[in-house]
Amino acid sequence: NLGASVVEVANDALVAETSKEPNSSKKPQKSSSGELQSFVWMCASIGGVVGNLIGGIFINKFSSQTMFLAYALLLIVQLFTTITISENSLNLPKTLSSTGIQKQLQELVEVLKKPDISYSIAWLAVSYAVIPVLTGTMFFYQTQHLGLDSSMLGISKVFGQAALLAWSVIYNKHLKSIPPRKLICAIQVATALCMVSDALFVKRIYLEIGIPDSVYVVIFSGVLEVMLLFKVLPYSVLVAQLCPQGCEGSLMAFLMSTIALACIMSGYLGVALASFVGISGHDFSGLPYGIMIQALCTLLPLFLSSWIPSDIKSKKED
Repeated sequence: NLGASVVEVANDALVAETSKEPNSSKKPQKSSSGELQSFVWMCASIGGVVGNLIGGIFINKFSSQTMFLAYALLLIVQLFTTITISENSLNLPKTLSSTGIQKQLQELVEVLKKPDISYSIAWLAVSYAVIPVLTGTMFFYQTQHLGLDSSMLGISKVFGQAALLAWSVIYNKHLKSIPPRKLICAIQVATALCMVSDALFVKRIYLEIGIPDSVYVVIFSGVLEVMLLFKVLPYSVLVAQLCPQGCEGSLMAFLMSTIALACIMSGYLGVALASFVGISGHDFSGLPYGIMIQALCTLLPLFLSSWIPSDIKSKKED
């Protein structure tokens, strides 16, 4: 997890830096319109679809040790592939060799003093931190209480990654022109509604109307699991547009670190919520109420939506 986190932060910083158009003309430099971020999400989602599909198919055919060994071999291939690629071929922005960590930290602090940037990052952190995560509880409920096969949950992750792929395509083609505040708030509301759907699932409402548990878990649970990630794409585009030239990498690294810390806090809140509603290994009667509380917490950040810039162009003109 530590290695994956380092790579993810480095990747997001790299995308933010390369998404800026080269400042080779007399015109002022334009910010990324989101094409590169959307393309990266598409590639990552395709990899997620293929990886989860393979994992879901073979999880019952091979031992856990074999699966982890195959994963390690893939990482080794990725490592040697990365080593063979020269950084010069990426056309990264040139930085002075005398620029040290202390100087970069000072520049980051100056950027964070800008209200648009600081409030935007604060809202994103709050939007994750206040939501108690019950993903582990739902996984235990589906596998141990309902007795669903683990391979079925692997296939549900395929649908989730496919949803991320579809989201990145739709965003790139149709949603980039929508004001960030409006789009991100709509995602937050949609996430809360999907959580309400999970509460109906636990209450067995869908089963009563003829939808089997396996169908709901495969199609809807995987999508809900990734919906909390939907707002990261427009937010990364927003931050890249707000960030001044030369600090894109540091700011994106700070942004992803903030999200990671917020997710840790939400995980602890999830444990507290599960205990508060009385969920145990043999009693899931409080799970629907816990999910409804989770949905209400998802709507709380909407009261702070003014922290999100509504129109980047007008802000820059000012």
